[in-house]
Amino acid sequence: MKFKEMPYQRVDLEEKRVRFQEIMNEFANAESGEAQFQVHKKYYKFKDEIETMVTMAKIRHDIDTTDPFYEKEQSYYDEIEPELIDMNVIYARQMYDSPYRAYLEEKIGTVAFKNIQLNIRSFDKKLIPLKQEENTLTTAYDKLIASAEIEWEGETLNLSLLRKYLTHKDREVRQKAYTKYCAFFEANGEKLDSIYDELVKNRTKQANELGYDTFVEIGYDRVKRNCYGKDMVENFRKQVKEYFVPFAGRLHERRKNRLGLEKLSCIDEGVYFANGNPEPIGTPQEIMVSAQKMYGELSKETKEFFDFMTENELFDVLGRKRKRAGGYMTYLPDYNAPFIFANFNGTSGDINVITHECGHAFQGYLSGKDPIKEHADITMETAEIHSMSMEFFTEPWMNQFFGKRTDDYGFMHLEDCAIFIPYGCMVDEFQHIVYENPQMTPAQRHEAWKQLESQYRPHMDYEGFPYFEKGGFWQKQPHIFDDPFYYIDYCIAQICAFQFKIRMDENYQEAWDSYLKLCNLSASDFFTNMLKEVGLDSPFEDGCVKKIVEKLESLYMTKA
Repeated sequence: MKFKEMPYQRVDLEEKRVRFQEIMNEFANAESGEAQFQVHKKYYKFKDEIETMVTMAKIRHDIDTTDPFYEKEQSYYDEIEPELIDMNVIYARQMYDSPYRAYLEEKIGTVAFKNIQLNIRSFDKKLIPLKQEENTLTTAYDKLIASAEIEWEGETLNLSLLRKYLTHKDREVRQKAYTKYCAFFEANGEKLDSIYDELVKNRTKQANELGYDTFVEIGYDRVKRNCYGKDMVENFRKQVKEYFVPFAGRLHERRKNRLGLEKLSCIDEGVYFANGNPEPIGTPQEIMVSAQKMYGELSKETKEFFDFMTENELFDVLGRKRKRAGGYMTYLPDYNAPFIFANFNGTSGDINVITHECGHAFQGYLSGKDPIKEHADITMETAEIHSMSMEFFTEPWMNQFFGKRTDDYGFMHLEDCAIFIPYGCMVDEFQHIVYENPQMTPAQRHEAWKQLESQYRPHMDYEGFPYFEKGGFWQKQPHIFDDPFYYIDYCIAQICAFQFKIRMDENYQEAWDSYLKLCNLSASDFFTNMLKEVGLDSPFEDGCVKKIVEKLESLYMTKA
């Protein structure tokens, strides 16, 4: 069914409570593990119906953040989401305490029960008012960012549409665009600081209510860190500082020389060639036609997936005013349908969206066929391997999008991926500092960010942009507001994606088969175990990051 034809009906919380209690009673009265599993399948259907409506409302609200109907629906779900979480936790606790738990664990897996433990540990009914407030605050941030109206030569642009000019080949255009970009954050800086300050206090209070000193512990539980913890993440960041930061520094130096500059400024960030970054050929509609051809040729599995997405119009990728910034893949369980949301802006990022988000969507499409729903409950670092690796697996088709500048795009993409890792780790360390010191003032948070930039991105120069110079750049990163502790998953996944890149250049089919295996494994095993199963080194192991840097330097970085 086409997305626009999918009927929407607000979730009636009271009606769902009645149905939920019926399922709970039936589960409690079941007299065998198999009988409880059959009730569990009814719970799948119950939960899918709710998630489909909540997700549909979110997508339609994000498509137009000023639509009054879906604005009300989003506010409604912000309010009742904690109640829905509470039902999930109550049901999960009953499964966890079941006398037939061993049978259920055999059916749905050890990982599922570990995730149940994390869910129970990170939520309690008494948090509902705080969760409602948290949802309201994150929606306020998203709406504020989406509200940007930047005048540009007779047009009114949002932040996503301004991106094209931030990476323009003409340095004067970049200067002008960056000035307007910075001005938006400076004008809204106090409001953004206030929203974040309230979020930090809110999340810290939630942690205190559950008996934790800081939000870090339940933040990790929320993102389902089910096989590694803070110490392993800290060791990973340490390796990145030791090996990837100097490597990124060498890449920035080469980029500076290619651009013919004496020194790099923040206005040069994301610009790789003096004649401009390669831009995709054709209209957005033509790009989507080329994408369908690409996925049709990559494998029979990707052909089936992309044809399904196209036939059912499960994309909204055109950049528009009043549309939420950014991009994502989400899932409509009642229709076994992934959905891709993005903001095309005429840059190479449009192609990155079609490869990255389709990596997520492809895996979601595969896992939707698995009758054990818990297997679709993948952790984020696993999900980002699916997407980041797909960016590399689609490289043989990039000539369809970039023509004569295909080689430039390939080089830019590889370099951009490498340069990202220090930034991503910086975002993560910033969040640890903030939540371990919740009493910090907004000014102290800005200073902390500034200090981290000197460690992770010493090349970055904000001269002429005082708001960013004093440490305000982090406010543009939605994950910091909306999804605490998620961002490091991109870095962990990028190290794994680089391993697939190295392998595919040696034997493409063998690498693809390994990737497909990882996608099909979904969440049937723990992340660190699945890496071993598909032949990847764990980024947490000492020596892994060093080895990747050495490989990238020897195999690819002599080409530019």
